[in-house]
Amino acid sequence: MKNIVVLDGHTANPGDLTWDALAALGKLTVYDRTPPDLVLERAAGAQVLLTNKTVLKEETLAKLPQLRLVSVLATGYNVVDVAAAQRQGVTVCNVRGYAANSVAQHVFAMVLAVANRIAEHSQHTAAGGWAAAHDWSYSLTPIWELAGKTMGIYGFGQIGQRVADLALAFGMNVIAHHKHPERDRRAGVAFVDFETLLAQSDVLSLHAPLNADNQGIMNASAFAKMRSSAIFINTGRGGLVVEADLGKALEGGIIAAAGLDVLSEEPPKNGNPLLCVKNCLITPHNAWAAREARQRLIAETVENVRAFLAGEPRNEVGR
Repeated sequence: MKNIVVLDGHTANPGDLTWDALAALGKLTVYDRTPPDLVLERAAGAQVLLTNKTVLKEETLAKLPQLRLVSVLATGYNVVDVAAAQRQGVTVCNVRGYAANSVAQHVFAMVLAVANRIAEHSQHTAAGGWAAAHDWSYSLTPIWELAGKTMGIYGFGQIGQRVADLALAFGMNVIAHHKHPERDRRAGVAFVDFETLLAQSDVLSLHAPLNADNQGIMNASAFAKMRSSAIFINTGRGGLVVEADLGKALEGGIIAAAGLDVLSEEPPKNGNPLLCVKNCLITPHNAWAAREARQRLIAETVENVRAFLAGEPRNEVGR
């Protein structure tokens, strides 16, 4: 029987789901969280190791001679030194596409929070603002109608495509910047260069993986090319944005608002320049975390482990 260890299962399953299908594949041990100093101790003896955000460095992997599979409870797998794992004969796999609906929904929750100012109007009403009003209807700020506006999407994988679906349903025009426009072309979406994306987007949403080429791609120069009325959304990776530059763009009225589900440091234990910036909504990296999405994540991870044990690895990365 294979030893299967989950190093940090709490975010995927805080108690509302089950690990039973995984337990049926071997001797299962699940830890809610694993601090760095306990990784080696807890992973020792495991043939199958599951991690979400617990880092597996080369020096750690080298001390786990029995390890054969690392299955990442996420799409991004930068927490694992994949090259080192491969040199050691360890397969690394991930889960793709499980949160496309959840993240796309979160994008529009943020867009609508800005466009309709639901929270502000609700708070104002609760504080007696409506009762004291001279008119039967009023708005604290102008309200946007999304129809006819332009949604810009940076990165057009499964999540970006789902965002496009929702934008089109709202009657928006959709433009996108993508590495593979011919492969992923679809009706109603125009592929444009990055400069055009910045200049024409009323809403700009980031959905590309982080790499050396796009680190800090949303910087002062990029924000300066956007419309002053634009809404900027990032549910991708914090490293795509120069956060100090975004703060200045918001405070200086260069763009109108931002909605962020990711930051450069998570959680922001050392503070962050955006935490107190006006017109900046920040959620704690939970766009992916709808129960249905987490259920798919665990189910796909079970299939990754099952396939590997049957000698037919799936969702392998780095090959």
